[in-house]
Amino acid sequence: MRTATTIEASSGPWGEVVDYVTEAEKLGLDICWVAEAWGSEAPSPLGYLAARTERMLLGSGVIQLATRTPMAIARAAITLANISDGRFLLGLGPSGPQVIEGLHGVPFERPLTRMRETVEIVRQAATGEKVSYDGREFTLPLPGDSKPMRLSMRAEHDVPIYLATLSPKTLRLTGELADGWLGTSFVPEGAREAYFDHLDAGLAASGRTRADLDVCQGAEVAFVDDESQLREMVAERKKGLAFSLGGMGSAERNFYNDAYSRQGWGEVAQRVWTRWQAGDRAGAAELITDDMVLATTLIGTEDMVRERLRVWRDAGVDTVRFYPAGETVRQRLDTLGRALDLVRSVEEQPAAL
Repeated sequence: MRTATTIEASSGPWGEVVDYVTEAEKLGLDICWVAEAWGSEAPSPLGYLAARTERMLLGSGVIQLATRTPMAIARAAITLANISDGRFLLGLGPSGPQVIEGLHGVPFERPLTRMRETVEIVRQAATGEKVSYDGREFTLPLPGDSKPMRLSMRAEHDVPIYLATLSPKTLRLTGELADGWLGTSFVPEGAREAYFDHLDAGLAASGRTRADLDVCQGAEVAFVDDESQLREMVAERKKGLAFSLGGMGSAERNFYNDAYSRQGWGEVAQRVWTRWQAGDRAGAAELITDDMVLATTLIGTEDMVRERLRVWRDAGVDTVRFYPAGETVRQRLDTLGRALDLVRSVEEQPAAL
C-alpha cells in the first residue's frame, strides 16, 4: 500500500503545517492531500508545498465542485501539475448542502451531473485543444458571439483525477471516470456491498478493472499501550462520530449517515441523527458504540493497528490515508512514523487468498 496524509492550511500555524509535511516526506510518506472543508482553500498551499517538497505527490483533497467553474479547476490543476513537475493529483468532491449553500450561496443541485461534466471539461482542457462542451450544467462557449477557446498554457504532465464519493450513484461514476477514489467512513468488513459493488459496476461499464482505480481510504491512526487507554480513546472519539452522523449535511440528507447505514448501523445512525437534530449532542454521542469507532479508525495497540492495516489491504485498499493523533507536530509525526513502519511490515506479509 502507498501511504498518505491530509492537512488543512488553516488547521494551525502555517509554519507548523509546513514542518509536518516536509518531515513526513522525509519519513517516506507518498502523498499529501490538502483539504478545503469550510476553512482555507487548497490550491494556494499546494503551490507553496510544491516548492518545499521534492518527491512527495501533492493532491487537492478535495476541491469543492460548486465553488469554481470547471475551467477554473482545470487551470489550477494544470498550473499545479506543471510547477510541481508532475506531482499533482486532482481530487474533486461535491461537498454538501450546508457548505455549498450555507457558505457559498450556490444551490446544491445535481452534484452527480456537475461532477461528470467537470471531469470531462477538465480533461478536454488538458489536451491543449479548443474546449467545446454542451452539457446540462455547463455550456462552453455560451451561445452568441463567443467562440471555443484553448488555454494559453499546456499541460506538461498527466493530471490523475480522484473523486471523493459516498453514494451509490457517485461511486459508480467514480468507477467509470476516475483514476482514484478518495473514500471515508470505511469498514472493510462491509465495504463490498457499501462501496466496491458500485465502484466495480462503474469500472465494468467503462471496460476497466479494479487495477485501473487507486482506492485511497483514510482514517485516524493512534496508539495505546493497554485496554484502559483504548477505552478512554474510543470514548473521546464518539463525539466526533456523532457530529458526522448527525451534524454533517442537511436536515434532509447526510451522506456519512447513509454510508454507515449501508454498513450495518442503520438503526443506530438514524437515532444519532434524530438526537443531534433535536439539539441533544451528548445523547447522540452516547448512542455511538465502541465497535462503530474501532471499525472505521486505526486506533489501538501496535498489534491491533497492524492487523487492521492487513485487513484494509486485503479488502482492496491501495493507498491508506493517515490522520495521525497528537497535540503537537512532533507527536503527530511520531504517530505517523509508527504507522508507516506498520504498513511496511504488512507489505512484507502475503495477502489473504
